[in-house]
Amino acid sequence: MTTRRIVSDEKTSLDYDGKGAPGPSNTSPAVPSVPDFSSGVIFKLMSFTFAMITLPIGTYFFTNAYVFNGNATYAGGLAALMANVVLIGYVIMAFMDDQKELAEEAEKERKNL
Repeated sequence: MTTRRIVSDEKTSLDYDGKGAPGPSNTSPAVPSVPDFSSGVIFKLMSFTFAMITLPIGTYFFTNAYVFNGNATYAGGLAALMANVVLIGYVIMAFMDDQKELAEEAEKERKNL
């Protein structure tokens, strides 16, 4: 049989008074407002979508015919590498855009103070 242990010295989640809690979180929307969203974000998304479709396929057929002379293994490997290059480029650009937005928000806060 098990026994129930009641320890009154331990704090429960209801006992915390908020001291030592982290600061307020950034709850701004992940997607910018409609006018900002339609201009740059859609263009970047469509550009990388187009590159993700055409670059690996074009690389495969070009290198299979002209560079590797029919060796589909090397051409497929290079096409996979090109897909990863496009993906990594998109991730890097997304991080840079996010940092730019945070810097702009910080600049606005400094001007308001």
